[in-house]
Amino acid sequence: MNDVFPGLTFGKATRDAYGEELRELGREHKDIVVLDADLSQSTRSAFFAEEYPDRFLNVGIQEANLVGIAGGLASCGKVPFVSSFACFVILKAFDQLRMAVAYPRLNVKVVGSHGGISAGEDGASQQAVEDLGLACSLPGFVVCAPCDEHQARAAVRAAHAHDGPVYLRTGRARAPLIYGAADVVGFAFGQARRLRDGGDVAIVACGMMVGAAIKAHEILGREGIAARVIDMPTLKPLDEAELIAAAAETDAIVTAEEHLIHGGLGARVAQVVGRHHPVRLAFVGLEDCYAESGPAGALFQKYGLTAERIADAARALVRRRA
Repeated sequence: MNDVFPGLTFGKATRDAYGEELRELGREHKDIVVLDADLSQSTRSAFFAEEYPDRFLNVGIQEANLVGIAGGLASCGKVPFVSSFACFVILKAFDQLRMAVAYPRLNVKVVGSHGGISAGEDGASQQAVEDLGLACSLPGFVVCAPCDEHQARAAVRAAHAHDGPVYLRTGRARAPLIYGAADVVGFAFGQARRLRDGGDVAIVACGMMVGAAIKAHEILGREGIAARVIDMPTLKPLDEAELIAAAAETDAIVTAEEHLIHGGLGARVAQVVGRHHPVRLAFVGLEDCYAESGPAGALFQKYGLTAERIADAARALVRRRA
């Protein structure tokens, strides 16, 4: 992935941060129980299982049952963290998420690993590119896609503290470091972070694409275009105030996400901007297709999830305004 994010330092994968932080939370909170669908080594929930085997349950390859059991545990006062690949826990268990978690608004935390095409060689069957949109459609759910290991750790703690269902997306690939540990103190769902200032165009990104947005800011800056960069880790609820300010102050917004452009971050941003302050918009993400199997960096290049693609979209919006 170094060729996609040149000059950025890479930290751990967000799935690693999830497993490590969940283990720490387990020491502090005895009400936490963790469930997995026979993928604990990959999702990193195994870190919790190794230390607290009496509070860990591997239900096997049956995601619908996984979610149903978690709903039952939550109704008894436990705080279940459910882990599986994002494509399995969201797509295969959507009905159970709807009826056993969202409808009764139970305190279940759903963690989907291997989100996006950075799952790489695992191929389309295991690359979740619809998960964020589907999770956002579930009433009452908080939906979060952290960009690096430090934000992921903060998001895990915020998920435990939140009273209600949460969907947290984690990734397989090592992620560029956007923050230091001290920078994420005070992290809260629904709050964006302005990483770079600029008045010509705003770039709103989540997950791995935050690194690409920062590189796009540098490319555009060399051309005299001042691009604002906004990290939007929470897709639901969105930081509407930050988006409305970006629309009013730049008059052009590009969204960037490792997800289908239909129903993801871009669609969510367009809803807010269209309702409050319409501006020119462009969307960088996966078009109406699934990705192939291959190295994550090569897939990002082939499907246009790059700083250059973001910069191209921003230039086009600025030209249209001129």
